[in-house]
Amino acid sequence: MRTLTLILVCILFALGIGLRLYDLTDQPVDFHATRQLRGAMIARGMYYEMLPEADPDTRQMAIGFGSTTGQYEPSIIEKIVAYTYLLTGGEKLWIARIYTSLFWIIGGIALFDLARRMTSFAGALVAISYYLVLPFAVQASRSFQPDPGMVMWIILSVYSLYRWSEKQSWTWAILAGVLGGMAILTKVVAAYIVGGAAIALVLSTLSIRRFWRNPQVWAMVILMITPTAIYYLGQGDRASQYLSGWTLSLSHLLVEPSFYVRWLNMVQNLMGLSALLLALLGLVISRPRDRALLLGLWVGYGIYGLFLPYQMYSHSYYHLQLIPIIALSLAPLGQLIFERISQERKAWQALLVGVALVGLLFPAWLSIAEMKREDFRGEPAYWQEIASYLPTDGKIIGLTQDYGYRLSYYGWRKVQLWPNRGERQLAELRGNSKAFAELFAKRTEGKSYFLITAIGQLNGQPDLKQYLAESYPLIAQGDGYLIYDLRKP
Repeated sequence: MRTLTLILVCILFALGIGLRLYDLTDQPVDFHATRQLRGAMIARGMYYEMLPEADPDTRQMAIGFGSTTGQYEPSIIEKIVAYTYLLTGGEKLWIARIYTSLFWIIGGIALFDLARRMTSFAGALVAISYYLVLPFAVQASRSFQPDPGMVMWIILSVYSLYRWSEKQSWTWAILAGVLGGMAILTKVVAAYIVGGAAIALVLSTLSIRRFWRNPQVWAMVILMITPTAIYYLGQGDRASQYLSGWTLSLSHLLVEPSFYVRWLNMVQNLMGLSALLLALLGLVISRPRDRALLLGLWVGYGIYGLFLPYQMYSHSYYHLQLIPIIALSLAPLGQLIFERISQERKAWQALLVGVALVGLLFPAWLSIAEMKREDFRGEPAYWQEIASYLPTDGKIIGLTQDYGYRLSYYGWRKVQLWPNRGERQLAELRGNSKAFAELFAKRTEGKSYFLITAIGQLNGQPDLKQYLAESYPLIAQGDGYLIYDLRKP
């Protein structure tokens, strides 16, 4: 039986790796292109900075583009990719896809063993199947951003915390602290999940009176928070600006019922409503210590969502850490179903195998079909062509895709940005929106040209579309772009 289980596990992981490396060399604009191209520009800047034979002007331009993307967390994956560019002799974007996929698989190995310890081999198979083949997981875990690495560190830290709760050894305490610290350093929002798991397991292992005097607990706390504290102390007031911009100014959303409906709708679209409800059922039927861990993870995720309300319904990748939580919560149900079906006749067991195969292969096929349907290999040439048409005798403002990152990365041209429809709506939510005339005058001051490549966004801002068409001459037009001359109203 163990041999069969091992074979099944190997097949599952081979499938998970294959799905993530399929269509490997396509451009990284298939999933949240803004975030992926941000990582690509940072890695390019680091690469050119280290490249001895780089042209000085090109080096300076690459570093400049990378430095304008904003620094909200350490550039860990970008640095790894940049060093790999240097070792392999060139800028190959698909290298990032290999790394992030590898991070997800490493996390999956720890998740499997954790689910096995909490339930059984059958429960672990259910957990890892969901984790590896969920279409959202496949798409997001191969993207060039820190989140897949963050999820890996979260799982490794939770695994170490669970092992510590079994033995209370210094080895597992130090590992839990170091791995939890890496998760939080990679992306600070991991603190909610790691903290929830740590509090739950510490309180379920030690009494409230005892844990205060336990040196292992304090060692874990120090190791978890120190690296991130040092990093953000060196970043000045950026952390407070982020808290003010994304939490305090949007806190009014928490009293609006529509916020929770949008949040739930986002989760069910990404994870599947059935999986979500079954996971909550798995939480209820799990063993007491396991229930404490799962409850800590779920509560941590819930608090996280309350601190970043806008992202809960606008940014899918902010839910990536929910995948292993749901996967672990499904494990008790997997164990229960296997124990029950093992007592039935072979025909019913065969039916369960068939159902499991459909549940595994159908989402895998959906992922492959989506990747086959979309081909972004023409992106570099398209943006290089647009860049070649841009005037060079004046500053340009643009309403363009992904904060101008496609134009910057592929075309090596940077423009000042006109806010897209979502940003203008966000300004309204924060209560600091401006009248169109004031906004246009401020944004276009000192600019000579207005570039439009996001035609859909232009149509979604009728005030801008009408004003440009009525006030300024259109001097260039082509496949997906417009250029207005702001010097001749």
